[in-house]
Amino acid sequence: MTSMSPCLHKKRWKVKKHHKSLKSNAALAKSPTRTLRTQSNHVFLSICAAFKLECLKRVHKLNHFALRAKLYVEALQQPSANSGA
Repeated sequence: MTSMSPCLHKKRWKVKKHHKSLKSNAALAKSPTRTLRTQSNHVFLSICAAFKLECLKRVHKLNHFALRAKLYVEALQQPSANSGA
């Protein structure tokens, strides 16, 4: 097998990172859909979620996984802040 050029490897790695984030953070792999329409909707909205994550990544200067963890921690803290009221 021939070795990949550094430029091609760099481009391919970027695609792999986006694919992993799409599967992991935008729930693309967790589609319980059965019909073509619901599958299409799920894929489209997963891509929209990944785009939104990419925008948040640029604003907060965190990667997708760090953003997801931050959102998760903030969501867990919300009920505890309201439970004392």
